[in-house]
Amino acid sequence: MASFTIKFLAPSLPNPARFSKSTVKLHATPPSVAAPPAGAPEVAAERLEPRVEEKDGYWILKEQFRKGINPQEKVKIEKEPMKLFMENGIEELAKIPIEEIDQSKLTKDDIDVRLKWLGLFHRRKNQYGRFMMRLKLPNGVTTSAQTRYLASVIRKYGEEGCADITTRQNWQIRGVVLPDVPEILKGLAEVGLTSLQSGMDNVRNPVGNPLAGIDPEEIVDTRPYTNLLSQFITGNSRGNPAVSNLPRKWNPCVVGSHDLYEHPHINDLAYMPATKDGRFGFNLLVGGFFSAKRCDEAIPLDAWVPADDVVPVCKAILEAFRDLGFRGNRQKCRMMWLIDELGVEGFRAEVEKRMPQQQLERASPEDLVQKQWERRDYLGVHPQKQEGYSFIGLHIPVGRVQADDMDELARLADEYGSGEIRLTVEQNIIIPNIENSKIEALLKEPVLSTFSPDPPILMKGLVACTGNQFCGQAIIETKARSLKITEEVQRQVSLTKPVRMHWTGCPNTCGQVQVADIGFMGCLTRDKNGKTVEGADVFLGGRIGSDSHLGEVYKKAVPCDDLVPLVVDLLVNNFGAVPREREETED
Repeated sequence: MASFTIKFLAPSLPNPARFSKSTVKLHATPPSVAAPPAGAPEVAAERLEPRVEEKDGYWILKEQFRKGINPQEKVKIEKEPMKLFMENGIEELAKIPIEEIDQSKLTKDDIDVRLKWLGLFHRRKNQYGRFMMRLKLPNGVTTSAQTRYLASVIRKYGEEGCADITTRQNWQIRGVVLPDVPEILKGLAEVGLTSLQSGMDNVRNPVGNPLAGIDPEEIVDTRPYTNLLSQFITGNSRGNPAVSNLPRKWNPCVVGSHDLYEHPHINDLAYMPATKDGRFGFNLLVGGFFSAKRCDEAIPLDAWVPADDVVPVCKAILEAFRDLGFRGNRQKCRMMWLIDELGVEGFRAEVEKRMPQQQLERASPEDLVQKQWERRDYLGVHPQKQEGYSFIGLHIPVGRVQADDMDELARLADEYGSGEIRLTVEQNIIIPNIENSKIEALLKEPVLSTFSPDPPILMKGLVACTGNQFCGQAIIETKARSLKITEEVQRQVSLTKPVRMHWTGCPNTCGQVQVADIGFMGCLTRDKNGKTVEGADVFLGGRIGSDSHLGEVYKKAVPCDDLVPLVVDLLVNNFGAVPREREETED
C-alpha cells in the first residue's frame, strides 16, 4: 500500500503545568488500553473481505455483494457519478433540456442523484429545474474575491438566487440552472474553489477552529490540516474516486481550540490535539453522527497519530468504511453501524492494517484540550495573537445572505482586513486581521445594523436549516419562522446568558437540534381544531464543549403557533429568564 505522509513543523508545545490532570479533557482517551473488552463481537473472516474493488480507475461494489443493496447503490453501479466531472460528462448533460432529461431514467438519476458528487442538488420539489450548489471550504476560510464571485453567480438568478452559511463552515448557493453549471465550475476553479465531492456518499467539508492562527489561546492552527484533508479527499480538486464511493456521508473535523468550536462529538472522525513522548499529534474520536433514526456521539478509537499522519489515518479509516460498510438500509449505513458490528477493537484493527506501516499507536493520556474551559463568544471585536490586530465576529441571521450582502461583506474584508472571511458552524462570519486603528470606523459601517457584532442575546445562538422554502425533505419552513418566534420570545422575557436554539425542518436534522439548548424538529401535527398544521418536536438539554451531551425530546408535535408560550416557559424555568412584565415591576 502506498505511503501518504505529510511533514509538518511541530507547533510549540504548551507549558505542561497549564494542563494539570484536574483540568485536562480525557474524553478522547479510553480508561484502559489493555485488552479488548469482554463480550466484543466475534466477526467471521469472510465478513472482513472488502466489498468494493477498483475497476478502470473507479471503485465499484463487487457482484457478490449486490444483493439487498439500497436504490442509491444501484444508481452508482448503473453509472459512475464521478465521470460527470472527471470525464466531463457534465458538459453534455448541461446541453440537454431538463424536460428531455426527465424522459430517461439514466439522465433523470444524473440530475437527481449523481450530480450531488459535483455538489449540485436538484430542488425538484420546490424549485424544479434549479439546483443548490454546495462548496468545499476547509476550515471555513474564504476570500473577498471568492465571495464576490459567488455573489455574481446568484445575482443573475434574481429572487431565486441566495446563499446560506451551513453548519459545516461552508457556503451553499441557490438558484443555479443546469446550462450554467460548466461555466460556474470553471469560475470556481479560477478563484480557487471547488464543489467537488460535497454531497451524497462523500466526505463533507473538513471543519476546524474558526479562529485558527489568530486566537491567542489556540492549541494548534487547524488550517494546514483541514486544507490537506480537503486536498486529499478531492484529489486537489481533480477528483479522488478512491474515497467517493462510501456507503454513506462522512464528516471530519480537526480541533484546535479549548472552546471546541469544531463540535468533535458529532463528527465521524475528530482529531483531538494531544502530545505523546514530547511529540505533537492527535487522539482520535470516531463515529459521531445524526440521522432520522439514530444519533450518536463520537467515541474514542484508542489511537494517537503524529501530526504527519493526519492524512494517512484519514485515508485508512475511509478505506475501512468504504470496504466493509453496510450498503442496505440507508438508515444503517453510517460508520457507527460498522463500528457497532466489528466492535471498537475490531474496527481499529481494520484501520491499522490499512495504515502505511500497518501500525497505529494507542491513545495518549496527554490530551491538550482543557476540560474546565468556559466557551468564549467570538461575536464582536476581539484582539488577535498578532499585536495591533483584531478580528470581528458578525451575526448573520440564520445564515442567509443575498448577492448584495456578500459584496458588502467582501468590501469590509478588503477595506478593514486582509481580504479574508471566515464562516462558522453557527452560520456566522468572522473578519480577521483588522488593524486596531480601523475598528472605530468599521463599527460605524451601515451594514453592521443588519449583520451586528452585538446581536440580541437570543439571536446569538439561533441556527436554522434551509427549511421547506427550498429543501424538498423539509416538512416546515424554518428560517423566517425561527426569526419571528425568537423576536416574539425576546419581547416577553429577559436573559443574561445566551441560549442556543436550533431549528431543523425534518428528522435528518441538518440544523443539529440535538446539540442545542432548545431544539425544534419539523413535523406535521393538528391544532386545537383538528386541522393539520406545521409543528415541531421540541428538544431540550443539548450541550457542546468538553461536557457535550445530546438533547432529548421534551415535547412532541407542538403546533408552531403554540411555540412562543412553550419557549417562554422553558426559558423561565430552565435558563433563568425573567418575564419582562416582572422585570419592569421590579425596576
